[in-house]
Amino acid sequence: MRAVVITKPGGPEVLDVRQVPEPKAGPGEVLVRVKASALNRADLLQREGHYPAPPGSPTDVPGLEFAGEIAVLGAGVDRWRVGDRVFGIVGGGAHAEYVVTHADALAAIPANLSWIEAAAVPEVFITAHDALVTQAQLRPGENVLIHAVASGVGIAATQLARAWGGRPYGTVRTPAKLDAVRQYGLIDGIGVGDDPQSVVARAQEWTGGHGMDVTLDLVGGPYLDASISAAALKGRIVLIGTMAGRTATISVGTVLGKRLTIRGTVLRSRGLEEKVAATEAFVRDVVPLLASGEVRPTVDCVFALRDVAEAHRRLASNATVGKVVLSF
Repeated sequence: MRAVVITKPGGPEVLDVRQVPEPKAGPGEVLVRVKASALNRADLLQREGHYPAPPGSPTDVPGLEFAGEIAVLGAGVDRWRVGDRVFGIVGGGAHAEYVVTHADALAAIPANLSWIEAAAVPEVFITAHDALVTQAQLRPGENVLIHAVASGVGIAATQLARAWGGRPYGTVRTPAKLDAVRQYGLIDGIGVGDDPQSVVARAQEWTGGHGMDVTLDLVGGPYLDASISAAALKGRIVLIGTMAGRTATISVGTVLGKRLTIRGTVLRSRGLEEKVAATEAFVRDVVPLLASGEVRPTVDCVFALRDVAEAHRRLASNATVGKVVLSF
């Protein structure tokens, strides 16, 4: 089968599309013929040598999400049939013509989604739902701040916040992206440039001095202290990404005084049981919204598998709004 191979740590030029052995489905697993797969920041970090694949996942074939059809059922699998349209997340290996995953970590693709649209769903919507609903326990009427709101996860979180009755606001580095996100329900946002603290005053304006009840921080670094300053009493902050840095200096006194909850989350390194639980929650709560069109995937651009290096450059440019997808 064809697969994207990281030949050595480095820039996009180290990626090559090669013939590699097709994986085999074991007991409880299925082999999926991948039709499309989206890129994530983790793929760029893995290519650079900064984010090794978790145990059991391919070390040199990236790809965390896929949309495709079931080709082979492993022993004991009876909930799926060959030819079923499915999507899901894996620890790696999805940038290939075939991928193996556990049968319980899959979801059926709604009939209204194309392969390209479906590929843009799993990582961002499962991540956003898990952070916003499962962990932060968003309630109707609450104010939500989403850093990097024009990213794939940011746009998914904006739509889910609206679906749960929340009031989504967001930050971007440059304000030009905000108009693109407003069509998904964003109430307002701010381009913070190199000054994340600039969101604090705006958060007070947006909420009439109340502050942000829930914050999804996809950026990290100095954004964390800004999130703390912008938070409401008993606010919940969920840390998802570290694009702006893996360390931060924060006001511990403010955290104590506001009685804040700060949680970190990551999907890729979770065990199978947790991934299955997150997928089941996604199937229960989000897939019906995708089927009805109440929420929808956002595709920035599509590349052929052979052009994977250009796809990496596009994602690394930070010019994207939504997902970069590889079509097979």
